[in-house]
Amino acid sequence: MGVGVGVVMMMLGIVICLATVAHAAQGTATYYGPPYTPSACYGNQDKGVMIAASSDAIGGKAACGRKYKVTCTGPTNQGVPRPCTGKSVVVTIVDYCPPGCQGTIDLSQAAFAMIADRKAGKVNIKFTR
Repeated sequence: MGVGVGVVMMMLGIVICLATVAHAAQGTATYYGPPYTPSACYGNQDKGVMIAASSDAIGGKAACGRKYKVTCTGPTNQGVPRPCTGKSVVVTIVDYCPPGCQGTIDLSQAAFAMIADRKAGKVNIKFTR
């Protein structure tokens, strides 16, 4: 009987861990244009265009190499009332957005355009790792 309880507790712990990892965080996204090299994480290595720079809010320089699924959830201002495309994008952190960064995550221009109208400049997002 004690073994069964232990297994149940272990499974419950795994479920809680998985739920924590899959939990979507909220923030804002901005974008930056090319050239994307050199970058703080990879120097002159070209990592493509589905990339982003992390702010201190998501780990700063320690976030190098992490992948995030980012989805636009709405506008941050009245300029573009419905900026979201309804799509999500997966980006890899390749750079660092220094203190004063205007977004939680600074997407490449191409990645931002996948999820929102670039005219918005900054949008509310949800993101998961």
